[in-house]
Amino acid sequence: MALKRGLSGSGINRNRGGGRGSSLPIVLLIFFSLLAPLVFFVGRGLYTSASIDHSNIAAGSSKQDLDWRQRLALQHVKSLLSKEVIDVITASTADLGPFSLDSFRRNLSASWKVIGVESVKNDTIPEQNKAPGIAKQEAPRGKGDYTDGHSQFIDSPAKSARRHLREKRREKRAADLMRQDNEAILKLENSAIEHSKSVDSSVMGKYNIWKKETENENSDSTVRFIRDQMIMARAYIGIARLKKKLDLLQELQTGLKESQRTTGEASSDSDLHHSALEKMKLLGQVLSKAKEQLYECNLVTGELRAMLQTADEQVRSLKKQSTFLSQLAAKTVPNGIHCMSMRLTIEYYHLPPEKRKFPGSENLENTNLYHYALFSDNVLAASVVVNSTITNAKDPSKHVFHVVTDKLNFGAMNMWFLLNPPGKATLHVQNIDEFKFLNASYCPVLRQLNSTAMKEYYFKSNHPASVSSGSSNLKYRNPKYLSMLNHLRFYLPEVYPKLNKILFLDDDIVVQKDLTALWSVKLNGKVNGAVETCGESFHRFDKYLNFTNPHISRNFDPNACGWAYGMNIFDLEEWKRRDITGIYHKWQNMNEDRALWKLGTLPPGLITFYGLIHPLQKSWHVLGLGYNPSVDRSEIDNAAVVHYNGNMKPWLEIGMAKYRPYWNKYVKYDHPYVHSCKLSD
Repeated sequence: MALKRGLSGSGINRNRGGGRGSSLPIVLLIFFSLLAPLVFFVGRGLYTSASIDHSNIAAGSSKQDLDWRQRLALQHVKSLLSKEVIDVITASTADLGPFSLDSFRRNLSASWKVIGVESVKNDTIPEQNKAPGIAKQEAPRGKGDYTDGHSQFIDSPAKSARRHLREKRREKRAADLMRQDNEAILKLENSAIEHSKSVDSSVMGKYNIWKKETENENSDSTVRFIRDQMIMARAYIGIARLKKKLDLLQELQTGLKESQRTTGEASSDSDLHHSALEKMKLLGQVLSKAKEQLYECNLVTGELRAMLQTADEQVRSLKKQSTFLSQLAAKTVPNGIHCMSMRLTIEYYHLPPEKRKFPGSENLENTNLYHYALFSDNVLAASVVVNSTITNAKDPSKHVFHVVTDKLNFGAMNMWFLLNPPGKATLHVQNIDEFKFLNASYCPVLRQLNSTAMKEYYFKSNHPASVSSGSSNLKYRNPKYLSMLNHLRFYLPEVYPKLNKILFLDDDIVVQKDLTALWSVKLNGKVNGAVETCGESFHRFDKYLNFTNPHISRNFDPNACGWAYGMNIFDLEEWKRRDITGIYHKWQNMNEDRALWKLGTLPPGLITFYGLIHPLQKSWHVLGLGYNPSVDRSEIDNAAVVHYNGNMKPWLEIGMAKYRPYWNKYVKYDHPYVHSCKLSD
């Protein structure tokens, strides 16, 4: 009411002032109610247009700056990448647009951070900004064509090339990883193998039997452990004696004796007495006590060093004794063979003279047959040579054996072959003592062998004091060389004057194939057909002859190839023409003081037949079965003749068991004399 009054009052007054003044408020009211919104919208439109223009200007400037940077980067990239890779990158940029940190930020895991840029949470992103990204993620990216409603997506060539390049990189990386894994596994396996080889299963120096190191599955682990204890007990015994620890000394000596008694000659745990473990525990306790009271590094080291030196001297001495004993065993006749020889001799001399002859005496000088020379005082060995040759001969009736032995074995050799004739082959036994040309005036070696100096050289080794001094040359000091049977090979034309070819065989060989082809071998003016043995250095001339002597160095090549005695085809006609026996006599006279070579038949053979050897194929004659444990099995099986040269003859106990079956195959173990003399395989 008050307002109403005021208004009416004022209106009265204004009306009173004049008629035009009262219409002005109404005009102003219409102006503000109609034109103010219009002005507001026009201004807003101008502002929006200005802001849009400003944004377009800024975007243009940024685009120019981006194009400049791209050109600069491409100049550096082109020098590093191939054109194919750059094309793929360009196509990728054209299809997807420039790279943006936001696109990576959306796909990063929670462990990644973007330094210097404020993180933007997904819930703060406007919905209209999320939509393009989501749509882009939902776009199909596989191979080929995909149909989704009314739309169809097809890979462009650039995308296909990019995908192909990416797959190739992925395959290469996978192959590299597989190769690295295989190499790593192989290295681990090799390392494990080498480590297993280097690990010694023995428990050296461990005295406490409750330690885990002693727990192994070796069959001889307990034996070796006890022997390690015994070594340390000996060392502590010396220290206890030095420090006058008499009570501990007594305990150590008692424990050592008990352990020695328990182990004895045991080589494996199964050989030990059942009380061995208890003895081992007791000695281990004593050693632990000794270690607490006596252990000083210098003293223990000194004791062990002294024990090692003593053991080394003992080993050298035992090696010399072993060499001597092996030489002694090699030159002796086993009891069984001696028994058989004596029984055969008695049987032979009980025969009437008319029954002591062999049939086929007319073949002994027939040059159309195949003749063998065999010089031996071992009946059993000679029987194997003849038996193996006849067994493998295609036509035994064409083979003639000339066996020469000494007076002691003459009856036994005859009796054996009378009881066991060689089938259709011809055999003749001779006594070397009946060869009248073998006398001291004609044969230098016979004169030398009968000399006092030579006998002293041979037999002085029987004295114990000379064993160590002469052990290095024991193989040259074998009294078997006193027998002329070993030197008779240099007198073949005198023994067989009517023959033109003869095959010489040692009594320690076994024939495995037919040998008749050897008589067809053309020696081409040479005298001796033999298998050369220069495959190894010790079979050359400088290992047999003294090249410090001027007579040797002037006439022979130290690297000349040696050859084998034991299976040799001799041309006796060429022998006579070249006077081989005279050459042998010449060099034998020069070696009376043993200055050119040591005793034996191979060194003078190398000299006598120097330059007169026709090499035969190695398969004819394989050597080493009497000293070499690693002769190739295939070589033995393919050989025509195998030779047990060396000390380990197959009829001796020291012979190598792996080679004995080749020899046993031709021994008549069912023969009454062989059986009764306890000769077995």
